[in-house]
Amino acid sequence: MTTTTEICDTGCGLNATLRIISGKWKPLVLFFLRSGPKRYGELKRLIPGVSDKVLIQQLKDLEADQVLARNDYKEVPPRVDYTLTPLGRSLADAIIPLCTWGTENAAQMASIFAKRDALA
Repeated sequence: MTTTTEICDTGCGLNATLRIISGKWKPLVLFFLRSGPKRYGELKRLIPGVSDKVLIQQLKDLEADQVLARNDYKEVPPRVDYTLTPLGRSLADAIIPLCTWGTENAAQMASIFAKRDALA
């Protein structure tokens, strides 16, 4: 069993946060779910480049971490959507300053990434 001390062993809760949002697409899933429930296909369209396998796994991980809920309406044809839990809402709100930072520094980051890619 993981303890609070183990989660925050660096003196801040960043370890806990990173354990939940680790994965290339999880922050984007949380960001897009802020505006309300989304079906799988909607999330897939909103996150270009993600494979079905990876998106499904990351949705399962976020559900297991109790930051999103999977709602199965038990209909034919199947209808399932994903929504943030209160814990997930607070985490998604915490991501917004990172979005702002990325937007404000997009030009500089594009230049840095271009130089880095040229060296590779």
